[in-house]
Amino acid sequence: MVLDLDTGGGLLRALLPETILTLWAMLLLLDAAWHHRDPGAQRRTGWLSLIGIAAAAAATVWLWGMGARPAGIPTTVAVDAFRWAADLIVLLGAALAVLFSVEYLEREGILIPEYHVMVLFAAVGMMLLAGGTDLFVLFLGLELMSVSVYVLAGINRRSPAGAEAALKYFLLGAFASAFFLYGIALLYGATGTTKIPLIAIQVESLGIRGHPMLLAGLALLSIGFAFKIAAVPFHMWTPDVYDGAPTPVTGFMAAAVKAAAFAALVRVLLQAFANLHTTWDQVIWWLAAVTMVVGNLVALAQRSIKRMLAYSSIAHAGYLLTALVSGATAGAAAVLVYLLFYTLTIVGAFAILALKGRDGERDVLIDDLAGLGESHPWLAFAMTICMLSLLGFPGTAGFIGKWYILATATGGGYPVLAVILVLTSVVSAGYYLPVIMAMYMKPSAHGQVHAGVHASRLVGATLAVMVAALLLFGVWPNGVLAAARAGSHAFLPTYVTPISAPVPATGY
Repeated sequence: MVLDLDTGGGLLRALLPETILTLWAMLLLLDAAWHHRDPGAQRRTGWLSLIGIAAAAAATVWLWGMGARPAGIPTTVAVDAFRWAADLIVLLGAALAVLFSVEYLEREGILIPEYHVMVLFAAVGMMLLAGGTDLFVLFLGLELMSVSVYVLAGINRRSPAGAEAALKYFLLGAFASAFFLYGIALLYGATGTTKIPLIAIQVESLGIRGHPMLLAGLALLSIGFAFKIAAVPFHMWTPDVYDGAPTPVTGFMAAAVKAAAFAALVRVLLQAFANLHTTWDQVIWWLAAVTMVVGNLVALAQRSIKRMLAYSSIAHAGYLLTALVSGATAGAAAVLVYLLFYTLTIVGAFAILALKGRDGERDVLIDDLAGLGESHPWLAFAMTICMLSLLGFPGTAGFIGKWYILATATGGGYPVLAVILVLTSVVSAGYYLPVIMAMYMKPSAHGQVHAGVHASRLVGATLAVMVAALLLFGVWPNGVLAAARAGSHAFLPTYVTPISAPVPATGY
């Protein structure tokens, strides 16, 4: 299916998933405003939100299955497998956030139906960020995502920690947006365009690879991305915001926000600045190395599970940056694989944490899980799989994700960075394994310490599916790897034929 993005109909079909989700979110916003104080309004809005997410996912799968491609250069939004894969990961994170939030919000007394609408609007922004091929489209998606997540972080108006988290995220996010926008202005000044595919053409045709304005614009743009992915030293907001926000929101931020930001970063680096690889590879190298080291070492000192997972999220940003260093399409495939597995794992871990605590789960320590394996063996098993997958233990999906990144780094000629990844992963055992040890090897303080931990049938079934997926993909990842490789072909030069594709016949 060929889409002419210069026509309204072609552009509308290319943006069909975003359009469906936006219209559905606007209808739900009107319904939530009209029935704001009705009993059960929050729960009803949550279930209706899942319908909108499912419809957007169906539209994405339809476009992918129909082989949608642009007629010419896509100068507004991408129409390729990488975008569809990234959109599905974002929608998965949004669906899990809504599903795990419905009962959590009732328990915490956050009876605000607009919460789920904000999740939908954030997902729309993430999809624009992941699929935009114009820097201004990226900025539009970035701001829509950010404003929605600012609201979600402080949605519990009775929580001082939530208000602090929202304020910190807003102020630092405003600085990051300013860097991002100033970078766009400099890139436009250097190349005369904000279209990502055309930037690469302009750099070569104008011969400005080393132009100061171009390099300054790329640097400022990278700072904006580094803030959103929580890379060191732009990570200082992460532990406090993750700690203060409601736990389902924290899981949504750790998974979907990171997925959208990395998808956009991959497109910018591998499409607009692929010919400047020797300029930015060392910057990404050091950013990845420092992020892995700092994230893992500081996580070792955390006793709060929520803050430990926050610093763990920083470390995983370093792992994902490692996949990008080589500038190869294999790195794009590795990012997709890792983001999918990471989304399942981190959202599952935060969902289990939400069952254990109260008032934001800020006071739940690792030792507070002592005896959970005896009183709630299924939840303890699910948490164990999540911790092992984050660690990269063989037999879990996390191991496949890290293996793919290591293969990309070593194959691209960066063995030292691969060694750093392995060593820091070993260090991470120092804070993942104590969680498992506490659940199974330490007695609980008293028999009723976990009496309040309860998972509904729907939440339990969802966790069961997620755990099964982590184990299944750990031993049979072929389908995911093939889809990721297909997505990475979006960044192949037009004159390169993928090995998996038939070679066209030539006639004389």
